[in-house]
Amino acid sequence: MNTYKLSSDFSIASQLTVVDVKQLAELGIRTLICNRPDGEATDQPTHVTIRQAAEAEGMTFHYLPTQASAIANETVDSFVAILKEASRPVVAYCRTGTRSAMLWALSEAGKQSLSAILEKTKSAQVDVSSLARRISNGGRTANAMATTHHQIVIVGAGSAGIATAASLKSREPNLDIALIDPADAHYYQPGWTMVGGGIFEAESTVRTMASVMPRGVTWIKAAVTAFDPQANAVVLDGGRVIQYDQLVVCPGLKLDWSAIKGLTETLGSNGVTSNYRYDLAPYTWKLVQELQSGKALFTQPPMPIKCAGAPQKALYLSCDHWLKNDRQAQIKTQFLNSGGVLFGVADYVPALMAYMEKYAVDLKFCHKLVAVDGPNKQATFERTDKDGNTQTVIESFDLLHVVPPQVAPDFIRSSPLVDEAGWIDVDPTTLAHRKFSNVWALGDVVNTTNAKTMAAARKQAPVVANNVLVNLGMKQHQAAYNGYGSCPLTVERGKVVLAEFLYGGKLAPTFATWFLDGRRPSRLSWFLKERILPPFYWHCMLKGREWFADTEVSQAEH
Repeated sequence: MNTYKLSSDFSIASQLTVVDVKQLAELGIRTLICNRPDGEATDQPTHVTIRQAAEAEGMTFHYLPTQASAIANETVDSFVAILKEASRPVVAYCRTGTRSAMLWALSEAGKQSLSAILEKTKSAQVDVSSLARRISNGGRTANAMATTHHQIVIVGAGSAGIATAASLKSREPNLDIALIDPADAHYYQPGWTMVGGGIFEAESTVRTMASVMPRGVTWIKAAVTAFDPQANAVVLDGGRVIQYDQLVVCPGLKLDWSAIKGLTETLGSNGVTSNYRYDLAPYTWKLVQELQSGKALFTQPPMPIKCAGAPQKALYLSCDHWLKNDRQAQIKTQFLNSGGVLFGVADYVPALMAYMEKYAVDLKFCHKLVAVDGPNKQATFERTDKDGNTQTVIESFDLLHVVPPQVAPDFIRSSPLVDEAGWIDVDPTTLAHRKFSNVWALGDVVNTTNAKTMAAARKQAPVVANNVLVNLGMKQHQAAYNGYGSCPLTVERGKVVLAEFLYGGKLAPTFATWFLDGRRPSRLSWFLKERILPPFYWHCMLKGREWFADTEVSQAEH
């Protein structure tokens, strides 16, 4: 007997025996529900046998036989009615527990979010994603007329999604592409570090979504709630279904602010800020300008995060301002990194360490931020030593720059597309899904080992575009992604350490080292970061102009 909890007082189980009933009674179970029709297998105990055993133990028993392929609305209603009157805790069972989980999922429609229902059933090793549309429809049988079809569907209109759509259109202008995203605005997120450092205005980093949507692409302004790859379909909020021939998934990741106790209540006040939010980056610069003395903390959460250099960039630009305004001696600066190294590619560490020393930064590794008390200006960290032992450390602050933990979005983590860690499972070279041959993914949401940066998405988008067309029979050879990522580390106003690397941390400079050595702080790299990259993003990457992409000459095995 295998049982899995779906709530505090409801569990599902595989086929029960008389012995199992006695054990469940000893555990305090009060009600059993049988969802397996009699006679499915020769060794199957009848529901009458299990009923007699249950009643002998003082439990209530209900027989509600169900076929997974055709769960009627009336059956769901009966299940809801049983649960409403049942003595708790309850165990429902069938052959494997799947049908009971499906009934529970449908009974919870409208009470919990779809992603929450899918995540709970998935934790019980049951995939009910085929019911996503019906759950979105309040648990009722969905209207078949609400389905539309597109040749290519792209989920997510961030950097990766827009670039992929533009790359596809630049190759085959007549493609039928739908891009799904509920947002009204599109952001150039690498610019937020510069906003927090007083170099850019926040308004320069945002455009309307309509203005960046590639011509000829259908924009579906809605949120995806679930995937049904067996049916080549995605389910939107409200139950609408979009079917596809090829699916590209790139919704970015979720900034998990709530994972740090007390953080959401104090963000944007009490000296607590983050360059990871458009509305907070200006507050960072305000705090930096106003701080005359005291203690400034800058944090970095466990990997993976997008732009692993961004937590340091906030520190460097702040310290540079304080140094140039004769305030460095009056401000104690700490960098508290939950990891054990300053930067993942060792070749760039010497230059970065030199700036940590220049700014007299108290560098602390293996310190994970777990709580913030804004009114009392205290940050709580969990410090881990080399033996794995943990200790709580409390630091006071006058300025706290927080980078939150980051995970895949809820509707991704509850989907059948992910690996055990909750990231979309793709081949690291072709970016094809490992299980579903017409599904592709790129950007921050995939489980590849490259850095999660805009530069990575810039390289990945043409690869996915090419390989989607191979699947559609419009191209012959697959393109390969080599793990390229780039992080322009703004170590001071006017200088950047330009980190560029491939899978495995292999250096991959775009320019010859005699012209631009990314391992050393450079004014030329600053010029690239400040003046070249923003217009390059808006007018090249998002328009399907693939300069420096080199996807056609770098082909996967075929």
